[in-house]
Amino acid sequence: MKGCQQLSKEVGTRAACRAMDISCATYYRQRQPRKERAQRRPSPRALGEGERQQVLDLLHTDRFVDQAPASVYASLLDAGQYHCSIRTMYRILVSADEVRERRQQRQHPTYATPELLACGPNEVWSWDITKLLGPVKWTYFLLYVILDIFSRYVVGWMVAERESAALAQRLMAESCRKEGIVPGQLTIHADRGSSMTSKPVALLLADLGVTKTHSRPHVSNDNPYSEAQFKTLKYRPEFPNRFGSLEDARLFCREFFHWYNTEHRHSGIGLLPPEVVHRGRATKQTVSRQEVLKAAFSANPQRFVKGLPRPPLVPEQVWINPPKLKLPAVGALETQCNPTILTGPSE
Repeated sequence: MKGCQQLSKEVGTRAACRAMDISCATYYRQRQPRKERAQRRPSPRALGEGERQQVLDLLHTDRFVDQAPASVYASLLDAGQYHCSIRTMYRILVSADEVRERRQQRQHPTYATPELLACGPNEVWSWDITKLLGPVKWTYFLLYVILDIFSRYVVGWMVAERESAALAQRLMAESCRKEGIVPGQLTIHADRGSSMTSKPVALLLADLGVTKTHSRPHVSNDNPYSEAQFKTLKYRPEFPNRFGSLEDARLFCREFFHWYNTEHRHSGIGLLPPEVVHRGRATKQTVSRQEVLKAAFSANPQRFVKGLPRPPLVPEQVWINPPKLKLPAVGALETQCNPTILTGPSE
């Protein structure tokens, strides 16, 4: 640019820019003195430095250090405390460089899947089996888990040394008896493992009046709630690399499922524990949270841009793959105006 400026004094600006192969606009723009970028003024609604440090110290405590901000937010609301929103907690953690993805996420292709709808507890259950590594290489135990997809409540689980249709049959019968399932009330969804498609389990479900559905072959996304629950189990900080014995695995699972059902704030059910939703206490808990938010709004209304905040709600419907709208063919547009709803396979 200095060479172009010196040359322009002799031959003119346009000729100098043409000779140096730069545009005149670039030449004039770079000759202008740079303006300092104006610093963004902080919002008057933002937390102060002391308040931000207080929230960060709270997130560093032993109670919350391994919990997501959403769970911390819900736990504090249940304890009658409000410090900031979930998004503000993430901003504070990002500013401290404490937010990152630790897991390798695998992308799966999209498939047409079975479609099941639950509008309350004990309408649709999902069940699956996963492996828990044993004390030495090539040894493992099998964990059977039955999950209610509406409340995310684990209605039954079992750890065994082998996969067996008889064990699955016994677990299924005991879970139905414990929950008081009547004929025609329940649908059970599973993948196509040997235990899930076995004749003893099929006969048992037929005797109990329970409808069964299956995922398509080799498609784990057809059973999303069970897969997500296993992920929650295996990414717990205290989950061991290997279990020393069968009793060791059962002891760990007993403690985990008690925590999962009674303490875990699940993001899919309004950040409530599954037991609260499964036993019909969700409305009372949500009203209690709303009172906490009202008190926080009354104390500092200027911090809530959109008005009175509301706690997350439990969804009224839960789907295993909601239906997609099927557009009519081009030649049928004149006679067919309303889209049809796809129905998934069932067995």
